[in-house]
Amino acid sequence: MDLIKTALALTATCLVGAASPALAQDYPARPIRFVVPSPPGGGTDVIARIVQPRLTEALGQPIVIENRGGAGGAVGTEVAAKSVPDGYTFLFTLSSHTINPLLYKLNYDVERDFASVSILVSVPQLIAANPGAPAKTLKEMVAAARERPGVYSYASVGNGTPSHIAGELLKLRAGVNMIHIPYRGGGPAVADTLGGQVPFLFVTAPAALSHVRSGKLRALAVTTAKRTPAAPEIPTVAEELNLPDYEVDSWYAMFAPAKTAAAIVARMQRDVARVVHLPEVSRKLLEQGADPVGSSPQELDRVVKTELRRWAQVIRDAGIRLE
Repeated sequence: MDLIKTALALTATCLVGAASPALAQDYPARPIRFVVPSPPGGGTDVIARIVQPRLTEALGQPIVIENRGGAGGAVGTEVAAKSVPDGYTFLFTLSSHTINPLLYKLNYDVERDFASVSILVSVPQLIAANPGAPAKTLKEMVAAARERPGVYSYASVGNGTPSHIAGELLKLRAGVNMIHIPYRGGGPAVADTLGGQVPFLFVTAPAALSHVRSGKLRALAVTTAKRTPAAPEIPTVAEELNLPDYEVDSWYAMFAPAKTAAAIVARMQRDVARVVHLPEVSRKLLEQGADPVGSSPQELDRVVKTELRRWAQVIRDAGIRLE
């Protein structure tokens, strides 16, 4: 995401000077809990565990990852929101953080109940096709959908997920009518696309890149504003269809419970931003299709506010309703 990456030049100096030296030096004094609002093995969990070892070294205390899946991430997010804001609990989540409030009745407020720390990585959604589908490029996919409206379908990893939003945004911007087929996660969505039950697929890049490289899926585009360093040969939606306002970024970010001391937020942001750019960590993230970012808290705040407005409009325009 271009706007996120512009924050990188400011990251090192933006907040460190605002921290209280005494508090920053004393913190942390015991293990830190990362609440991951998804089951083990999912994308959020994988990214958290790549960062965990070197961040543990930087902080000088163990980081305990607590997987609290359920309700599309709402269960774990509520746990983090209601935790004591003492700097020993953080939420490690993904961009559905700004979609869930628009579709579900939640027991927390994503703006009021959290303090932003940092966007760690940017992960594109990948638009892919079964090799037997009537499209070798995104332009051909759109042309086929326009010629036969309501005939072709696309798989997503579930209702209200970033992959669902990416598909509906493409339908709106490109003026096509395709049927949305929601699955319970990336694995089943990929499996049915591989099997030809669904011709097209929207899914996070890490979930499908191995199948693209083996020739079992055909990559059509990524949904970020720029090509992903993990697969620079895959074009963006914006450039393929000349849609400069099309962008869906599945970022992974860290938040603290509201009222966590600014000095603690600054310390965590500084260490996280440094760790994601360490060569061995960066390499592992890129292997997962994740582009290291390490933004400032202010930038994460801006992204949350912007996406809450933007996705509300897309949801209204697309008529998305969850049963």
